[in-house]
Amino acid sequence: MKREPSEIIKVGIADLNVVKSPKLIRTMGLGSCVGVVLFDKVNSIAGLAHIMLPDSSLANKDSLNHAKYADTAIPKLMTKLAEAGARISSLQAKMAGGAQMFQFQSASDTIRIGPRNVEAIKQQLILKNIPLISEEVGGNKGRTIEFDPKTCELMIRTVNQGTKVI
Repeated sequence: MKREPSEIIKVGIADLNVVKSPKLIRTMGLGSCVGVVLFDKVNSIAGLAHIMLPDSSLANKDSLNHAKYADTAIPKLMTKLAEAGARISSLQAKMAGGAQMFQFQSASDTIRIGPRNVEAIKQQLILKNIPLISEEVGGNKGRTIEFDPKTCELMIRTVNQGTKVI
C-alpha cells in the first residue's frame, strides 16, 4: 500500500518534530549531520531531530536553536514526545548519518564533525537512559532517513548505495 505524501512529516536541517502513526517522519541531506529518532513503540509515537553539531557551548544563548546541537536537541525532543503522549521511560533510539564528507590530511577534531556528532548523541542517550537499538553511521556518503512509528523501522537511503532498513 502506497502512502500519500501528506502523511510524511519532513524535518529540515537543525530541526525536529514528532509524529504519531500512521504518519511517517523523514529528513534528507544527512552528511556529517545525524538523524536521531526517539520512539515509544507501545504508543506508536516518534520524534526525529536533524542534528548539525555536537555541542551548544559556543552558541549564542539568546538565539539558540535547540534542534541544532546534540546536547540540546535530545532533551527538547524528549519534552515534545512527552507532550504528545509518549512514555519517556520506554523510549528507544535509532540513528543514521555522521558521515565524514570530506577527506583532510589533518585529523583535527574540529573537522571530524560527523564522528563527534555521533559520540555526542550517544553520550546524551546514555545520560537520559535511552537504549540505542540500531545505527548506521560514518562512511562518506549522504543519507535520507524515514521512520515509521507503527513498525519502528528506520529506512535509510544512501547516495549510490540504495536503501536498507534498520
